[in-house]
Amino acid sequence: MLGIAALVLAPFVAATPPAADRPPNVVLIVSDDHAWTDYSFMGHPHVQTPRIDRLAAEGLAFRRGYVPSSLCSPSLASIITGLYPHQHKVTGNDPPGTAGRYGRLLDDPALREGRRRMEGFIKEAPTLPRLLGERGFVTLQTGKWWGGSHAEGGFHEGMTHGDPKRGGRHGDVGLEIGRKTMRPVLDFIDRSVDADRPFFVWYAPMMPHTPHNPPERLLAKYRDKAPSLHVARYWAMIEWFDETCGELLDHLDAKGVAEDTLVVYLADNGWIQDPDAPGYGPRSKQSPYDGGLRTPILVRWPGKIKPAVVDRPVSSIDLAPTILAAAGLEPTANMGGVDLRDERAVADRPAVFGEVFGHDVADLDRPAAGLRYRWVVAEDWKLILPDPRNAPGQSPLLFNVVADPAEARDLAAAEPDRVADLTRLIDGWWRVEE
Repeated sequence: MLGIAALVLAPFVAATPPAADRPPNVVLIVSDDHAWTDYSFMGHPHVQTPRIDRLAAEGLAFRRGYVPSSLCSPSLASIITGLYPHQHKVTGNDPPGTAGRYGRLLDDPALREGRRRMEGFIKEAPTLPRLLGERGFVTLQTGKWWGGSHAEGGFHEGMTHGDPKRGGRHGDVGLEIGRKTMRPVLDFIDRSVDADRPFFVWYAPMMPHTPHNPPERLLAKYRDKAPSLHVARYWAMIEWFDETCGELLDHLDAKGVAEDTLVVYLADNGWIQDPDAPGYGPRSKQSPYDGGLRTPILVRWPGKIKPAVVDRPVSSIDLAPTILAAAGLEPTANMGGVDLRDERAVADRPAVFGEVFGHDVADLDRPAAGLRYRWVVAEDWKLILPDPRNAPGQSPLLFNVVADPAEARDLAAAEPDRVADLTRLIDGWWRVEE
């Protein structure tokens, strides 16, 4: 495997915007397989996340954020494009026919072609780095990335080469960020500041994602507090990730650009650690429950955004419009999100939506072929609608997720009118034709 030196460099070709019209730098931090409950500022009694807590205190802290899909590849594609999975067509992690045998991607021409087509969806999309590049930004990719090489996503520089024969399925060399080094991000910021260029950083380390192998100094803090060693390792991974966020944020301070930088944070999907095994439990990633879909979303821009805690539902679909607006750009016509800095837009929106598909894409041309659930969150209520073709025999589920955040009490039978109203909302957002 290539080492850190494999970071692909490119000249800063974009023109610098005039000083009077200069947009903020943008740092997008994405944690990986991280439950919405597992932060100190979200009330966890043991997990320590002092740097993310500080980020939450210094900006807008949306405690009821959601990602449209509870699986990493479609979720990340939605963040970078501002589109739902059924729009960008990356509905799963792997192409049709993979069936969990990822090694077949190396020697099966049909699967390689499927992967190439999935990467092509991102290559053809108006991604954040591509749009910001037109505004004069230089852009860097690090960490999780399923869209082929960084260049196919529109980044000027990046760590991911995207060659499946060299482990390029979900980030390859990019996965070294955070776990092994922070230098590619820090050096990029240094060069951008020295060149007087606005910059966009995609920092999406594979943390706290498995393997859960935190430093012993952190694991020791949780051994006696967690119900099992598996949980202790997961909690320690979260604190390790938090430390890397601190290193990045401290570097913005050291370079004197923190007040000129919009920092956005969220997790790509949730995770509920199985106490008896290294993996995740039910109602977690790949599910339609909040354990897989909910995440805090944080937006900080010192002096430009007044700190506040917001408990209205928001979505990762909102990040692209928010970042583009901060940079003086309009969202594309297909983006369905709102600018999170606009209090009225957040308050007036009736609901946020999402969709859950199978792990592998069922049909690259027909997103609905692999649909398992559509869901909506409107005020305190959440409706999960199973797809009759791919989740046969399942009934709609209705939860008051404010009074019942664990989604333990299904109220669909007791609230048929509310189910009908929320179903109409979902169909108005995306009606799936039979």
